[in-house]
Amino acid sequence: MEKILSLVRRCAEDYEMLAPGDRVAVGVSGGKDSLVLLLALARLRTFYPVPFTVEAVTLDLGGGADYAPIAALCQREGIPYTLIPTEIQHIIFDLRREKNPCSMCAKMRRGALHAALQERGLTKIALGHHYDDAVETFFMSLLFEGRLSCFQPVTYLDRTGITQIRPLLYCGENLVRHTAQRLDLPVVKNPCPADGATKRQEIKELVYELQGRYPGLKARAFGAMQRLPLPAWGPKEHRRRPLPEELE
Repeated sequence: MEKILSLVRRCAEDYEMLAPGDRVAVGVSGGKDSLVLLLALARLRTFYPVPFTVEAVTLDLGGGADYAPIAALCQREGIPYTLIPTEIQHIIFDLRREKNPCSMCAKMRRGALHAALQERGLTKIALGHHYDDAVETFFMSLLFEGRLSCFQPVTYLDRTGITQIRPLLYCGENLVRHTAQRLDLPVVKNPCPADGATKRQEIKELVYELQGRYPGLKARAFGAMQRLPLPAWGPKEHRRRPLPEELE
């Protein structure tokens, strides 16, 4: 967890993600990424020079997942926890029978989550996207849309007044996975019927293959996003990219 904390703090500082008095909601899906992020921010709040609080919010998509272990983890860590029931999975797969469900699901999840945050007076949410997610999204935009694009480290949504932050961007997926395993975090299996059969999974496998053939490809792609720069990626002079050996 020490390495995760160091990289999360560096990312938060480099992109000015945290302000005094922030109430940061962590979108906890139950996956390893959001659970590691939740625990990292909960630990970071105890010594970070800028005071902020953390709470966890989970959208239950209606797939029958058991979130009780996450609620127990939050209770042990002193983190307020909110579980929001929805019927998103039923609507997409049973009623609409979407052939390409991911885009519609993402829109419905965002809408439900933002509405829940507004009801609770929360204006900042931390999302569990990590280094590999950023690189894969960059390649997805290039290959499927013909543009150089990626989500932003910090995004202000003027319609809702909510700011999205991604403090795990300097943390590689292997590092996140190993940390979740060492800490024995209560990972909830993704109940989505489309899990593992998406365009993102195709790109994940492609990037894995290319990284094996061209070592350092992910680090160069990530650095390119900061140097181009893509909107809101930088670079301010003090921003630092993680070294490849830090990511594992």
